[in-house]
Amino acid sequence: MSISLRDQLLKAGLVNQKQAKQVGKEKQKQQRLVHKGQIEQDDTQQRLAKEALAEKVKRDQELNRQQQEKVEAKARAAQVKQLIEVSRLPKLTTEDYYNFVDDKKVKRISVNPLMRNQLSNGFLAIVHHGGGYEVIPREAALKIQERDPQRIVQLNVKKEEVAAEDDPYAAYQIPDDLMW
Repeated sequence: MSISLRDQLLKAGLVNQKQAKQVGKEKQKQQRLVHKGQIEQDDTQQRLAKEALAEKVKRDQELNRQQQEKVEAKARAAQVKQLIEVSRLPKLTTEDYYNFVDDKKVKRISVNPLMRNQLSNGFLAIVHHGGGYEVIPREAALKIQERDPQRIVQLNVKKEEVAAEDDPYAAYQIPDDLMW
């Protein structure tokens, strides 16, 4: 069994028997007065300990929240990657290109006439993926836009066919397949 501090000090000769008894009596006297309510107990240590504990709990909660956000961001990134890989259209090697703007630079992607039409009308979208660009259907692009709007490079608004009765040029067909 370990020896108390009082006994260790006595054994080492740092205090004598009289000093040890005097300290013991003072300690008992303080405890009696505290129990009777005559002296308020010094609770600064307890208060500081509670404050430190509250601060630690707050810090731990903040760290947990940050870790949770990282996990959720990682899960969203994995979902976006999977959506793109599952729904992307095959890359074409044609001489026909579709030009679009990405980060103030004009980029181009190889397309066929049907894809060009669908990209222009908003049925297809262009997204960032793996350092390049992929063409995906509108439904997948909308799901990706919910999770990570930064990945969407181009998603045109669907054009609705509105036939105006008052249009004086309704009888004339406007060619939309002109190549400039």
